[in-house]
Amino acid sequence: MGAGGVIPPPKTYFDKVQAIVKKYDILFIADEVITAFGRLGTMFGCDYYNIKPDLVSLAKALSNAYVPIGATLVSPEISDVIHSQSNKLGSFAHGFTYSGHPVACAVAIEALKLYRERDIPGHVKQIAPKFQDGIRALADSPIIGEIRGLGMIMGTEFTNNKSPTDLFPAEWGVGAIFGEECQKRGMLVRVAGDAIMMSPTLIMTPGEVDELVRIYGEALKATEERVAALQSKKN
Repeated sequence: MGAGGVIPPPKTYFDKVQAIVKKYDILFIADEVITAFGRLGTMFGCDYYNIKPDLVSLAKALSNAYVPIGATLVSPEISDVIHSQSNKLGSFAHGFTYSGHPVACAVAIEALKLYRERDIPGHVKQIAPKFQDGIRALADSPIIGEIRGLGMIMGTEFTNNKSPTDLFPAEWGVGAIFGEECQKRGMLVRVAGDAIMMSPTLIMTPGEVDELVRIYGEALKATEERVAALQSKKN
């Protein structure tokens, strides 16, 4: 889960889910809008988790966000049904007015070409441990409840006394404070309540990762001080 605070599933989760949907003949739909094209160090998140989905949703990195485009990959079983009806109707029986726009498709084709030529998933495999380890080294902060993530996506949840049930007062806006401190230092993070998410560019250099971790650490220290001041006023 990305927007929910970067919550990776347990290791056996997808194995068990796939067994259940297969048993009851239920379609498995994989949302790869965030994870596709290298973010986890594999071309698809399904590759990382060894998932065999029936449908896959794609967007975002499909065009490197240069133009709006989304796509759905389907298994042969799904496409066969669509084609069988298309033969009856005399046209492809699924689509929208602006499907397959030539400009968007041209950009997507070029983006996919560059991902392969530059081995973006391979680069992520090399750089992601530095990113993950650098941020996780700051997990002892008294205002951090948990740091979660894999590859080049990470979330931080802020809680009081490092307890998942001891939350800061919502009106303090601790997540927003951290986001503000990051922005002061030239870095943007996504804030969702008292959690923040980071999905940095997949072409980061080691030096840029060091800069990200430095800013994160400075912003965290400043946030700790502001939270301490709020706690002092409360007491």
